[in-house]
Amino acid sequence: MTKKKTNSKLKWILGGTAAFLLICAAAAYFIYSSTVAPNIFTEEKTFLKIYPEDSFDDILKKIEKTGVMRDVSSFKLIAKQQGYPEKIVPGNYELSNGMSNVKLVNNLMKGRQAPVRLTFNNIRTKQALASKLSKSLLMDSTEFVDMMNNAEILSVYGLNRATAVSLFIPDTYEVYWNLSPTDLLDRMKKEHNIFWNEERTQKLNALGLSQTEVSTLASIVEEETSKKDEKPVVAGLYLNRLRRGIPLQADPTVKFALQNFGLRRIYKKHLEYDSPYNTYLYAGLPPGPIRIPSKESIDAVLNYTKHNYIYMCAKEDFSGYHNFASSLDEHNKNAAKYRNALNRKNIR
Repeated sequence: MTKKKTNSKLKWILGGTAAFLLICAAAAYFIYSSTVAPNIFTEEKTFLKIYPEDSFDDILKKIEKTGVMRDVSSFKLIAKQQGYPEKIVPGNYELSNGMSNVKLVNNLMKGRQAPVRLTFNNIRTKQALASKLSKSLLMDSTEFVDMMNNAEILSVYGLNRATAVSLFIPDTYEVYWNLSPTDLLDRMKKEHNIFWNEERTQKLNALGLSQTEVSTLASIVEEETSKKDEKPVVAGLYLNRLRRGIPLQADPTVKFALQNFGLRRIYKKHLEYDSPYNTYLYAGLPPGPIRIPSKESIDAVLNYTKHNYIYMCAKEDFSGYHNFASSLDEHNKNAAKYRNALNRKNIR
């Protein structure tokens, strides 16, 4: 009898121990699967954008919508345990393959964002730049334009409303999605300083122009021609005019003054439009760039071609190239050829 009781007790102990171990194993698995086990499964780059006004529930819905999280409920549990709902940090976060709940929550709470690639080129106006930026960044376009017209802010960077865009060097940059307009200016100032290295600065000094003046001239060159091999020639022409005190008489500056970039032909009424940007009426460079010039165009000014040309006119074959001239008589002949070509095509 005693032996039976002993066996029974032993079985009860062993059974209880086994049950306890199973519970422990289940608990350990739950803890592992909820914390450090992979919970993000994706073959493509997936990002979670969290806006300043987003609540914890909004974030959960966004994560669920991506379809890359296997168990949203376990993430919700860990996030709440870590106090994340009270410590939401806006930003752009990557949901990378194999990421655990703990890893994701840590990234979200510490603001460990994934940078976005910001590319801008072929930009004419502040409004166009603002529109481009707002498509890639959280930044509000109106707020950005207001900043670009704020004389007090711009003065910190040695700029004014007319020259503000010269700070921007077209390229692709990695930035944080939610950076502020002033943070962006700080970054552009840094990139601007990198671009204007010692070699370019030496050429700048040899020209006797400021960085802003070179950018302004480069913007005119870029509007005049898209041909890389022709840009240094056009730059040389305008430098000749500047040095001789001849008005630039650049048609793109008239289009900018009118804010009518689709003009195919420039008539007398356009040339009489009163604006400091109208280089037919006002000698010297306009107040600032008429577009954000590319690196190529800036370098074309710094490495201009030396010649005697002071006139240019689009070629009559509409190739995008120009006929250049050193005398008014030669220029008038070139202009007549182009004018006749426009008439034949009925371009008004």
